[in-house]
Amino acid sequence: MKTDYTTFVRNRITNLRIKKNVSEYQMSYDLGHNRTYIHGIVSGKSLPSLKEFIFICEYFGITPANFFSNQDDNPMLTAQILSSIQKLNDSDKILLIEIMERFSASEK
Repeated sequence: MKTDYTTFVRNRITNLRIKKNVSEYQMSYDLGHNRTYIHGIVSGKSLPSLKEFIFICEYFGITPANFFSNQDDNPMLTAQILSSIQKLNDSDKILLIEIMERFSASEK
């Protein structure tokens, strides 16, 4: 099965932008471009260069791997969670794992 990465990139940018609650215009300006830059990407007229793609990932606070992970609906939230977890000591991380396992068990 062939993956359409062009469509994936366009849709992913749109979904992440909406989750961040920012307009195409604002995102374009925030990235240092004219107001139609993001619209051009999501409408299929263009794709970002690799350098611009990295800037887009940084704008959302995610890695390129997070961007392409189709298993994570909200990679911005996941990145925030991971950042918080990294600040914990080992005993708190173990406790957090136990809490998460308890939540997972209660959902079954």
